[in-house]
Amino acid sequence: MKAKELREMSTEQLQATLREAVDSLFRLRIQRQTERLANPRELASKRRMIARIHTILRERELSAV
Repeated sequence: MKAKELREMSTEQLQATLREAVDSLFRLRIQRQTERLANPRELASKRRMIARIHTILRERELSAV
């Protein structure tokens, strides 16, 4: 997902997406350890998406103050 798409989401939707992404990243790490990960680039893209979501949530937090 791109940052523009994430910014259009509500805070609740972002938090739900964040939980799903963290769970997905955990599963990908397990797959990497058991050598069943088909695409290693998925790990990096999930980490980046999690960082984007954290950034947007932090921006909203700071702008609310």
